Amino acid sequence: MEITELQKDLAAVFRWTAKLKMNEGIANHFSVCLPNSNDFYVNGSGLHFSSIKASDMVLVDQNKIEEIKKKPELVDPTALNIHGAIHRKVPHARCILHVHSKYATALSTLKDPILKPIDQNTMRFYNRVAIFNDFGGLGFEEESNKMAAAIGNNRSMLLANHGILTVGETVAQAFDELYYFEKACETYITALSTNKELNEVNSEVAEKTAQEWENYPVNMGEQHLKEIRKILDKEDASYKS
Repeated sequence: MEITELQKDLAAVFRWTAKLKMNEGIANHFSVCLPNSNDFYVNGSGLHFSSIKASDMVLVDQNKIEEIKKKPELVDPTALNIHGAIHRKVPHARCILHVHSKYATALSTLKDPILKPIDQNTMRFYNRVAIFNDFGGLGFEEESNKMAAAIGNNRSMLLANHGILTVGETVAQAFDELYYFEKACETYITALSTNKELNEVNSEVAEKTAQEWENYPVNMGEQHLKEIRKILDKEDASYKS
């Protein structure tokens, strides 16, 4: 079967996430839907992000999820639950990236997990992050349906006591969201660690900056992924195989 650009894009994002040390062992999952379908590619069980190839993606038929759940050695059941539910119920979630990255996960453990507007990156997410406060376990069926209901129109959802999940219409859009959310969290958690008073901007400036991010004249997400693939092509093009 011919390997698609969709699979190559997702494989590149797996590799780059590993380079950024945002993955966790052989856990965490990324998925992307086929065009005009809610069936999706997802990483198979037991694969390290740093070695994943385009051909390693497992194609999940939404109508056969219950059957696939009987083969946990093929795909992690939590991936089938979380990604399956969100792909079915959230129209703009064509790609879903979920990690337990260091700084986003640290933010998710705070009593007040709201990312305050203290720099350009944190302002990008001003009033644009869903907070899923109902942690109830690893992410089986009931938990997954609650997650799908909680995300709303947002591209980022912070999972309390758990981690971060970003979505997008494309792999590039979802990854750019994930990358900048982790960068924003790094700045915020670092600032909090000084025990000094934060210099928050007012709501008008924060909202204006968030809108400027959204209306930026260059498609930064697509360009970001294009550059990542150029670097990987030089360093180790096996991700495309």
